[in-house]
Amino acid sequence: MNETYQIINVPVLQQINNCYLLVCTASKDAAIIDPGGDPELIFRQVEANGLHITAIINTHGHSDHIGANEDMQEKYHAPLMIHRLDEPMLSRPSLSLALFGGGVCRGGKADRLLEDGDTIEVGKLTLTVIHTPGHTPGGICLLGDGYLFSGDTLFQLSIGRTDFPGGSFEQLRQSLARLCQLDDSTIVCPGHGPATILGDEKRYNPYLRA
Repeated sequence: MNETYQIINVPVLQQINNCYLLVCTASKDAAIIDPGGDPELIFRQVEANGLHITAIINTHGHSDHIGANEDMQEKYHAPLMIHRLDEPMLSRPSLSLALFGGGVCRGGKADRLLEDGDTIEVGKLTLTVIHTPGHTPGGICLLGDGYLFSGDTLFQLSIGRTDFPGGSFEQLRQSLARLCQLDDSTIVCPGHGPATILGDEKRYNPYLRA
């Protein structure tokens, strides 16, 4: 990120999902973004880097992004944060899609319900919450210091699905239009797949071009 911050990507669920550790290098305070599963992998990275977890943040409520929430809460006693509209998904497998994976989802209980424009402090870094519904009603992106954690809203050359319960292509289209107002140099860290640059997505992503 820069000399003050570090992003550690911890691929989970057979490396299909991106869980991120956002680290303030000066204080070693860190946020866990989207702990979707494989808690031991996340634990090992936290311990190897000597981190102090101050927040657990879900970009949305699908099981592959919240599946290890309880494990993180039990281990680190850090507040769990999710947008208000996706909070019911933490405890309802029919909404989180956990039913498709056997019905077990350790989504935990939210300590803070997020809204558009809220800020989250991670050491000296401030993350701003951008509500980006469409993939889910309470989907969010997190913007901080030129980086955008986009969850399942925006991927490299693609976007999130809208055919799940609560999805809306029209809402997602409006959310993407809002993201397009950000600086072209913004680095996008998605919930799946490789990182990308927003300017490239504006030029080459067919959904943003449309």
